[in-house]
Amino acid sequence: MAQERANVATFKGNPLTLVGPELKVGDTAPDFRLNKNLLEEATLQDFAGKIKLISVVPSLDTGVCDAQTRRFNEEAAGLGDDVVVLTVSADLPFAQARWCGAAGVDRVVTLSDYKDNSFGKAYGVLIKEFALDMRAVFVVDKENKIQYVQVLGEMTEHPDYDKAVAAVKALLS
Repeated sequence: MAQERANVATFKGNPLTLVGPELKVGDTAPDFRLNKNLLEEATLQDFAGKIKLISVVPSLDTGVCDAQTRRFNEEAAGLGDDVVVLTVSADLPFAQARWCGAAGVDRVVTLSDYKDNSFGKAYGVLIKEFALDMRAVFVVDKENKIQYVQVLGEMTEHPDYDKAVAAVKALLS
C-alpha cells in the first residue's frame, strides 16, 4: 500500500491527502508510464539526455491549470533543445489534445495519468480524495536527478514560475 500524507495540502482550505512519497532535491526521479494518446505511452527514458521541467496540474480545464500550462509553453520557447516541458494531468488524452489545440499550446508535451494514477503515486502528488494529481513542478536533470521541487500547499494557487525556470536555466549553464 502506498504511503499517505494527510493534511499536507488543501483545496480551498479543505485538507487533502497526498498518496506517495515526498520527493526531494537530489532524489532520483521515479520512472513513469503515461499516455500520450490512447495507444502510445511515454516513460521517463523517452526523454533521456534532456532536462525535464515536469508541470503537474489537476485538470487543464481549470483557470490556474490553463494559465500554468500556457506560461510554461511560453517559457519553453526560450529554453532550447536540451529542455523538454512535460505537462502531466489526469485528463484523458483526447481532452489534453483538444485543450492544446484550442489554446495554441505547441511546445509542451502533454501526458495523461488517467489509467492508474501511477505518476501521481510515484511522485507523491496523487490526491486521494479526487484521484487527480496535485499541482506541482519538478525539474529533473539529464541524469534524472531532481533539482527542483514545488508541490503546492493549496491546489488553487500558482506555482513559482520564475524559480522553476531559473532551476532549468541553472542546469543549462
